[in-house]
Amino acid sequence: MLRYLPFLLIIALTIYAFIDCLNTPEEEVKHLPKAMWVLIILLFSIVGPVVWLFAGKKRVASGGGLGPRGRSQWVAPDDNPEFLKSLREEQENKDRDKDKDKDSD
Repeated sequence: MLRYLPFLLIIALTIYAFIDCLNTPEEEVKHLPKAMWVLIILLFSIVGPVVWLFAGKKRVASGGGLGPRGRSQWVAPDDNPEFLKSLREEQENKDRDKDKDKDSD
């Protein structure tokens, strides 16, 4: 069973890179057209996916805070005022529906 592990890892890497390439918007693909990247990934089983993962796509750094592109920090749902407002509105709508059902009985 262990002798199949390298082949399974290569197949998994190729599938991951292929799907990642297909799901990447055209404007985020670097150096070559998207169709060329797909061919490279499929034709060169080990090198193609590795090159795609390191050089084929614009990657953004993970982490919180204000990044170089001016993105704001991620906010947890229980600290997000918009999310809390939507929960309140949803609860009010449910309460109104219950009141209407009681009035109609």
